[in-house]
Amino acid sequence: MKFLGQNDEYIELLTITKENCTILKKSYKSELTLLWFKSDGNRLKIDTVEYTFNTNDIVCLTEFHRIEILEIKEVQLLRWARSFYCIIDNDIEVSCKGILFFGSSNVPVLQPNDNDLPVLETVFDMFRLEMQSTDNLQMEMLQMMLKRILILCTRIYKVQFPIASEQNNDIIREYNFLVEKHFREKHTVKEYADLLFKSPKTLSNLFKKLGDTSPLQFIHNRIMIEAKRLLTYSNQSVSDITYELGFSDIHAFSRFFKKNAGISPQNFREGKN
Repeated sequence: MKFLGQNDEYIELLTITKENCTILKKSYKSELTLLWFKSDGNRLKIDTVEYTFNTNDIVCLTEFHRIEILEIKEVQLLRWARSFYCIIDNDIEVSCKGILFFGSSNVPVLQPNDNDLPVLETVFDMFRLEMQSTDNLQMEMLQMMLKRILILCTRIYKVQFPIASEQNNDIIREYNFLVEKHFREKHTVKEYADLLFKSPKTLSNLFKKLGDTSPLQFIHNRIMIEAKRLLTYSNQSVSDITYELGFSDIHAFSRFFKKNAGISPQNFREGKN
């Protein structure tokens, strides 16, 4: 099912199985995707990392993620264009920028609990019914239900990955988003601290409360994801990738990559251990 607006706004809801799973590999500019797995044993590679997704796991992806299909049983796909609903422009409504989308250095796997599932099922059922409507309120109704789904997923994320306060949550979200936006040219914590009007020490202390990943390692993780994407899925030379990711020379990039991956960029591209 797909809604198409007068100005190319669109959103689609599809059931994906092994027969049509190649749809997962298609991604267009300014698209966001939510995958709700409806069976066990779904296996994907996302940005060269292999994942197994089981019943009711939920993941949120952007146009930048690269997917390789290993095994698909059944998954609900919800995909929409920025022209239909922009989570960045409307962050105050759904508060998912920097956690569900645009900011995680890995792919957070949401796991709804028994209280979340009936609500999600109901909203998706209403969404399917509204997709069959033809009046001039259809787009607004679909936007409302998409917002409801995103808010529910944001709540699930906050329960699953708790942060001490809403204020700290907003700082982390904005830091994540800024890294996503600037990681090619800004490689130090101080540069992001300045954008947030915080000190590097404040950010380090906040990240320390949340786990083992420091704000600097978060930047490095994001650069590594992009480096592996480009080495795996593009034909760019290592030299071109070096400068695209903001390194001064190929030796600096190679040292950085080997320190984080234990292998040189060229050997990674060639699949050598």
